[in-house]
Amino acid sequence: MSIIVQKYGGSSVANEDAIRSVAQRVVRTKQQGNKLVVVVSAMGDTTDHLLSLANRVSKAPHRRELDMLVTAGERISIALLSMAIWDLGHEAISFTGSQSGIITNSSHNRAKIVEVRPFRIQDELARDRIVIVAGYQGVSYNREITALGRGGTDATAVALAAALGAETCEIYSDVDGIYTSDPSVVLDAKRLDSITYEEMLTLSRHGARVMNADAVAYAQRHKIALFARGSSSPDADKGTMIRVHKPESPQLITGITHRTDCWKLQIELEDPTGDTEVLRALTTAGLAPHLVNTSSASGPCIEALICEENHSGLEDRIKGIDLPAGAILSKQLPVHTVSVIGNGLIEDTDLFHQLLDLAAKHNPIGVHVEPISTTFVLAAPDASSEEESHPVFELTRQIHDAFIR
Repeated sequence: MSIIVQKYGGSSVANEDAIRSVAQRVVRTKQQGNKLVVVVSAMGDTTDHLLSLANRVSKAPHRRELDMLVTAGERISIALLSMAIWDLGHEAISFTGSQSGIITNSSHNRAKIVEVRPFRIQDELARDRIVIVAGYQGVSYNREITALGRGGTDATAVALAAALGAETCEIYSDVDGIYTSDPSVVLDAKRLDSITYEEMLTLSRHGARVMNADAVAYAQRHKIALFARGSSSPDADKGTMIRVHKPESPQLITGITHRTDCWKLQIELEDPTGDTEVLRALTTAGLAPHLVNTSSASGPCIEALICEENHSGLEDRIKGIDLPAGAILSKQLPVHTVSVIGNGLIEDTDLFHQLLDLAAKHNPIGVHVEPISTTFVLAAPDASSEEESHPVFELTRQIHDAFIR
């Protein structure tokens, strides 16, 4: 019997009816002759509610206690889903991350999985039970409960799939696959039948929220067959397959994504060789830059792009950076980004020049070119601006209209 790992996000288990619907899908998969492990997020906006509660109780919630609090959300989901499966006549058992053998480092609020010991899961699969696992959490070597950070449920599912030798890992959400752009911004965005790991990883890192970047990287390393599917789609709809190898005729542009949660820091240096010490200071403060430029045109300086998604409370944390002597934070401003991803983007000179001409109309304050992506940095518009007229959304739509057929 094949082992299949399924992951369901918070919107897929947002209420009682949704949980019963997921239970029915899980049972149908089990009835096809599969052994099944189901990884679940907290219901709906439970995690956001718990974080809000913590911030109302404490001005600066202790990070360890924050992990104890927010990981409670998944325990609710796994217990309810297990009950719903029992009601459908199948045996299920729910496990927390620690009970499942998810071992992490000791970094609270953004822990990384370092090892998986799925012995209890394997025992229950041998008893022909459906195993329900709490995503987003694990336990450190010193037995502290840890949270993996946003999107950590995807990472849990992929890590378990690798440890169990699963045939496939299916990531379910309220979106039925990977699209050429965010369908809420680009109404005629097209669903992709398949996408390479490299493209998916780049999309995720540049703002596509349908799949966690760490999970994609883990799946790529372990060659896990990964699918992005819709929790309300028909069983026969396979969604989007994330593939190891490029197709014979890859698309020049695979997708366009955007971010509205970034800050651009400009740090001036007295010593031209001081850039490594600045980067050391940023990472010591827990602020890993998304993109970095160095410049010496008007004196040595570093420009770093840091994203809120990976660093909660970013504006306040920037103020607490302990820069080395001779380094001055001369500028910090909120920015938006638009990223264009595609294997053939840079190779097609005419296409690339058309893209640059289109972006120039929006006066980007920075451009970052990587092997399969080009990112345009735009100044964040005034808070009073209408959302639909924001330059980041306009540019996203215009690039999609021009280059996605």
